[in-house]
Amino acid sequence: MSNRMWGGRFSSGPDAIMEEINASIGFDHRLYRQDIAGSIAHARMLAATGILTAQDRDAIVAGLEAVRAEIEHGTFTFSRALEDIHMNVESRLKELIGDAAGRLHTARSRNDQVATDFRLYVRDAIDTLDAQIKALQLALVTRAEAEADTIMPGFTHLQSAQPVSLGHHLMAYVEMLGRDAGRLKDARARLNESPLGAAALAGTSFPVDRHMTAAELGFDRPAANSLDAVSDRDFVLETLAAAAICAVHLSRFAEELVIWSSAQFGFIRLSDKFSTGSSIMPQKRNPDAAELVRAKIGRILGALASLLVVMKGLPLAYSKDMQEDKEVAFDALDALSLSLAAMTGMVGDLTVNRERMREAASAGFSTATDVADWLVRVADVPFREAHHITGRVVALAEQRGIGLESLTIEDFKAIDARIDSRIHAVLGVENSVRSRTSYGGTAPDNVRAQAALWREALTGKKAEPRKVARPSGHGDGLE
Repeated sequence: MSNRMWGGRFSSGPDAIMEEINASIGFDHRLYRQDIAGSIAHARMLAATGILTAQDRDAIVAGLEAVRAEIEHGTFTFSRALEDIHMNVESRLKELIGDAAGRLHTARSRNDQVATDFRLYVRDAIDTLDAQIKALQLALVTRAEAEADTIMPGFTHLQSAQPVSLGHHLMAYVEMLGRDAGRLKDARARLNESPLGAAALAGTSFPVDRHMTAAELGFDRPAANSLDAVSDRDFVLETLAAAAICAVHLSRFAEELVIWSSAQFGFIRLSDKFSTGSSIMPQKRNPDAAELVRAKIGRILGALASLLVVMKGLPLAYSKDMQEDKEVAFDALDALSLSLAAMTGMVGDLTVNRERMREAASAGFSTATDVADWLVRVADVPFREAHHITGRVVALAEQRGIGLESLTIEDFKAIDARIDSRIHAVLGVENSVRSRTSYGGTAPDNVRAQAALWREALTGKKAEPRKVARPSGHGDGLE
């Protein structure tokens, strides 16, 4: 018995193994909204150009809307024998309206149909991710405003380097996420061309109006080359690349949350909502949500690599290899969406141990650079010499087991007579952080000003830099 989709060319149906490897309905059923929207636009265009009667158009549109309702209500039965979402919808449409359903496929192919569906899907996914990124940025901005004066160690090589504001540290991720949103916006702009009407690969002899369908589906324009329209998957690759970079940023932050929440650091405490226990060790609080966010990059980067390999050797135009684009993309975009939601939740309700952060910031002679800067700025010492003098100061403090701020002015003068009592103004982590007033620096007023700018950009509401009440929890309460 010949396959109904393929027509008379084949005298028998596919082998069971062929059906197994060929069918995509197991994952592409999620394209149903986009598929039906594309078909409705196509039917309306066919009628507007005289290719389809108004009566057939109305029957097709009503039938497609009925199919969509069945799928959304869970009463639609998907068939593996019908291979994909396109044929499942068309088959049910025929059952509902009869022969008029067969006219829907005039002047199109499954090649341009799936390319259109997938562009619509990825565009919708980008819009969702953009909203989620903004929500995470806003959560970080809110937390940064509350922690602008919270002092923590800044690290290089994971070694204590210079004290910074926790708010400043969090605002670094706001900047990263802003670039992520920009990359997704760029990808969206480039994908927003309609393949519909390119047909199998060469266009069609029917007098279609591709600009009409493009406009109805919210595309900026129809794709200019029919071969490129059906064979291009750059829009998926670019979106996955942007998703992978965003996931890297989330993974870096997740790693910090894991480290900060450990007993050895004790900087933060993740809430019970985002922690788990141990099956054998009752004292354990495991930062599993952060660890899983950290791991999601593997799936997302893997999806990008997988599709790059699929596409690297394909001649124009469409090949069945390209069916492998959807499953990995669905998984990757789902993983990023879930990671963004989890990270937003963790940022919103974690507790900061401000005393522990400040204590750690004070350790390791983190204000040594401030001593060197003071020597250059006040005593007119060349920086290389100032660096050497500061090294001797640190060595003395280390030998005595005290911090730099505990050295007396006599101690300093014994190392270099040009040092006077004004040096004490730059010692201490608060003084160090407040002094970093250069653009982009960690000074609390800088943090509040930058947070206010981001809040305005994210919400559209003008906000003056202000001090914000800190969340309750460990530390010194409200400002």
